[in-house]
Amino acid sequence: MNSNTHDETDAHIVQPRAKSRFTFYHLSTFLLTFISYAMLHAARKVFSNVKSTMAEEWSALPNQTLNPIKPDDIWNQHRLYNSPQDATIFLGVLDAVFMFSYSTGLFISGILGDRFDLRIVLCVGMIVTSLVNFLFGVLSEWLHIYSVAWYISFWALNGLAQSTGWPCVVAIMGNWFGKEGRGLIFGIWSACASVGNIFGAALAATFLSYGYEYAFLVCCVLLICCAIICFFAIVPAPEDVGLGTKATPVTVQETTATAVNDDGATGDDASEETELIARTTQSTNKPITFWRAWLLPGVFMYSICYACLKLVNYSFFFWLPFYLHSKFNWQESDADLLSTLYDVGGIIGGIVGGLISDLIGFRSIVVIPTLLIAIPSLFIFSGLPNDKALNGFIMTMTGVFIGGPANMISAAITADLGRQEVLAASDQALSTVTGIVDGTGSFGAAIGQVLIPVIQKQWNDWRFVFYFFVLMTFVTCCCILPLFVRECKLVVNKIKTRFASRRQQGYDTI
Repeated sequence: MNSNTHDETDAHIVQPRAKSRFTFYHLSTFLLTFISYAMLHAARKVFSNVKSTMAEEWSALPNQTLNPIKPDDIWNQHRLYNSPQDATIFLGVLDAVFMFSYSTGLFISGILGDRFDLRIVLCVGMIVTSLVNFLFGVLSEWLHIYSVAWYISFWALNGLAQSTGWPCVVAIMGNWFGKEGRGLIFGIWSACASVGNIFGAALAATFLSYGYEYAFLVCCVLLICCAIICFFAIVPAPEDVGLGTKATPVTVQETTATAVNDDGATGDDASEETELIARTTQSTNKPITFWRAWLLPGVFMYSICYACLKLVNYSFFFWLPFYLHSKFNWQESDADLLSTLYDVGGIIGGIVGGLISDLIGFRSIVVIPTLLIAIPSLFIFSGLPNDKALNGFIMTMTGVFIGGPANMISAAITADLGRQEVLAASDQALSTVTGIVDGTGSFGAAIGQVLIPVIQKQWNDWRFVFYFFVLMTFVTCCCILPLFVRECKLVVNKIKTRFASRRQQGYDTI
């Protein structure tokens, strides 16, 4: 009787997926999600690296034709501003518009990603991003459409379209890679944003001499090609190719043992309860609600933390080439290429930080010390002389200590939050949690893009902008300080327990 019962139970229990063994699908998922988000970031970086040229294009210039036949006021009637300096404020407004729409879109895209096919949501976003960038940066210049409404409208739409990227790629990666080794894997993978920044900067530097619109054009074509490849090649989850199941993996033996220990049931009663648990697990596997995701442990704390940190990180992303060009009068192409060293530092910091956090078993213990080291590096960066080698070195170090923790929070830590034990009944929460964390971070970054040109214009000194960065970095540490203290206590207790265990073994041996 018991044998038949166990056979029936086995029919209802989904066998656990095979122990972590990487397949071709793991590799293709890693590469396709990496490249797709790198291209999305490249599309953003192109704009930030051609700001100076666009500001000059939007500003009034004298009629320098050989035989001027029109007065300057008619010649420049399609221009937006009297000088490139006046256009700087509008550039900051565009960055803020993008970030506000991007942060709003992240909350929506996170919900959509948990309810629809991640592959379709990602690819549609990439195609719309390509079309919008073409209208914003290419068609407007070809047809000489110099309109504030045109630029703001399409750049806001660009933010909404790009917001589909991060929640989808993080959710896809989270589906394929478990928590074991996630810090290192996601540390390497999160370099996709920095690689995209480097690629976008290289595009801008390469095609800027032909006109800034051609940097936009090449990026748009590559983005469309990448979207087509991802649509046909990317696999959102192992279940789609028969490598696993969305049901929580349980075994007859484990569940039966739990039933016996908890309720004292044996034989048929235990088997019936095992079957009920399996059915319940499958039936409750549905997307988590937006407001419940906010209440998950650590989500609110890391969201506020990331809002402050992303403000600093994205300020370097948007303004570093412009800062180097305006302060040191370097050529824009040189400033573009040198600014990529910050992204190189971010790649190094994300990988090393992820590896260390895997070894320790906790994330905030790595994040806070790294950010505290970043504070003096920001002070040093603010007062550097006109020396490319020195600026490049400090820029790389700043990227390690600012960009590294930012990559950890946006990738590995977010994946941890979306795969907590309390979510055992629902594996469709990762995209929503990612949208919340990154959306809140982007909202903070949007506020920063409004404040930076205002601070710089108020004091006419970039050092005050860096002092603002120092303040926000310190606030970032304060936001996750309770979690840091809690994890430090856990580490101390773990060390004490291990020491006591070894000591007891020594006594037993004697």
